Amino acid sequence: MGCGRRPGAYMSDLKPREFLMIPGPTPVPDAVLEAAGKHPIGHRTPECSKALREAVDGLKWLGQTGNDAFVLTSSGTGAMEAAIANTINSSDRVLSVIVGVFGERWAKIAEAYGASVDRLVVEPGKAVSVDEVKAKIESAKKKEPYKAITITHNETSTGVINNLQGLASAAKNAGVLSIVDAVTSYGAVNLPIDDWGLDVVVTGSQKALMLPPGLGVIFFSSRAWQAHAKCNTPRFYFDLAKYRKSLEEDTTPFTPNVSLIMGLKASLDLMRGEGLEAIFERHVKLKTALRAGINALGLKLFVEEDAASPTITAIIPPEGITVDAIRKGLKQRFRIVVADGQEALKGKIFRIGHMGYVFERDILMTLASLEAVLSDLGHKTRPGEAVKAAVSAVR
Repeated sequence: MGCGRRPGAYMSDLKPREFLMIPGPTPVPDAVLEAAGKHPIGHRTPECSKALREAVDGLKWLGQTGNDAFVLTSSGTGAMEAAIANTINSSDRVLSVIVGVFGERWAKIAEAYGASVDRLVVEPGKAVSVDEVKAKIESAKKKEPYKAITITHNETSTGVINNLQGLASAAKNAGVLSIVDAVTSYGAVNLPIDDWGLDVVVTGSQKALMLPPGLGVIFFSSRAWQAHAKCNTPRFYFDLAKYRKSLEEDTTPFTPNVSLIMGLKASLDLMRGEGLEAIFERHVKLKTALRAGINALGLKLFVEEDAASPTITAIIPPEGITVDAIRKGLKQRFRIVVADGQEALKGKIFRIGHMGYVFERDILMTLASLEAVLSDLGHKTRPGEAVKAAVSAVR
């Protein structure tokens, strides 16, 4: 047997690639991998400056804004910290809307910088009421007004999407800054930053932008820059004034992740080719198909339709079957990875991501595989019904 390999070794070593159906990192297109995988170029070269400017212009197009995007070599959480460090002074009053783990992260970051944080905590799986937020803002005016409100547009931990337009309007009308986590909505959901009057918007590379982890992105409005001018919070690497000054010359104040910037440009080129409306419509279809298939499997969805995220779906396992068993079955038999719940929801829900480089084929593949795993685990299913329901829902 050539090269001394045992009979059948080639076939036994051959496996399908692991497929990510989690809320991030998400699948990456080949063209993006190729662009990011090339030998790095100098970060102070005209070639790098050109790529950065094209990426920034693409980010502005995607966010429907005239405000520049500042690209940070960090995770999305780094961009969240930059948002607070550049607008909030110690003892400023902040309202944090919390519908899950990442809303709480805003509160913790603000507290780390000395802010006085009020938490508006919503039952997991529910969206926040705009009227309740308005009432909190009005009540605060009687004592000490809020400087800012932190908002998670799309809560990764539960699959809830909030009414960001309504929340931002309530903040703006009261003279309160809106500071928004759009990590799992930007690039997948209609998010017109200027039309909605959003002051600070942050996102990350490994979600709908279809890149590996490693870049944070932040947008600042004119009102945010006014807050920055009065902000005396200590900062160095995350001082956005440095990024604004450097971007005037199409560069960055510190060494960026050159490879990911090249990948970002390639990703945004692909997204421009698809078009804004097509991108948003595709994500709604993915959500609709998946939810229809899950219902056909006899499983309960964690979030009602009116608050259901177009990018993440949380599912309650059948009675007697654990989340761990479902996740292990999908990974071991089909090499499909889905996510557990987080913190208090760990083991109580599993989450399927469908953002970025994901298509109807991937939803149907996941549903068929989930049906097989559930059947193996003793859950009664009707063969083929999940895929049939998904296809019918978006036909």
